[in-house]
Amino acid sequence: MKKIVLIALLLIFSNTVLAANTTIDTKAKNIAAKTNNLKPSLIKLAIEAFYNAKRLGVNTSKQILTVIDYSLPSTQKRLWVLDLNQEKILYSSMVAHGRNSGENHTTNFSNRIGSLQTSLGLFLTEGTYFGRDGYSLYLKGLEKGINDNAKTRTIVLHGAPYVSNQFVAAAGRVGRSWGCPAVEKPLAEPIINTIKNGTMIFSFYPDQKWLSESKFINRQA
Repeated sequence: MKKIVLIALLLIFSNTVLAANTTIDTKAKNIAAKTNNLKPSLIKLAIEAFYNAKRLGVNTSKQILTVIDYSLPSTQKRLWVLDLNQEKILYSSMVAHGRNSGENHTTNFSNRIGSLQTSLGLFLTEGTYFGRDGYSLYLKGLEKGINDNAKTRTIVLHGAPYVSNQFVAAAGRVGRSWGCPAVEKPLAEPIINTIKNGTMIFSFYPDQKWLSESKFINRQA
């Protein structure tokens, strides 16, 4: 009898996982169909990380997820704010990387204080403030050894005049930050107001060490 119950429970679990994965696949494809640069495989990975984080106790205020694809050049829009419930793209923007992370392409990443490099991984947004770069958003790194120095490094999301088509026309790339994900200045305020206070940011690059070790990626979504 115990064996039958165990088999039944395993079947229920397997079917639940299959249904969840099917839902994530569908959601990823529906969102990807609304943009050119954002791959369905990356959306799926980001959504899986989002739900795994929630399962691990990360509190999120709403079904909003920001995805940054640092495998794309800085001259392309590579930040997207997604509404997972509505399967919509709310905003897309070019985004700067750290000055020691590369030129137009991002190749180096670090969690080290003083590195002036971009960090990968999952972040949780916190409150806002007005600082040197204007209206800015505090970020909390959720991955130990990957981005958990974000607050100590003052890695925040803010707007910057050097993230613009005009700067690209002159320099062949957007300007670079000290590690912050700086977005197009006109989009900074609406993006920050949409994602502040408890939403997640998934900062991606195909770094095999991070992909193989992240507790948010290597779990069954």
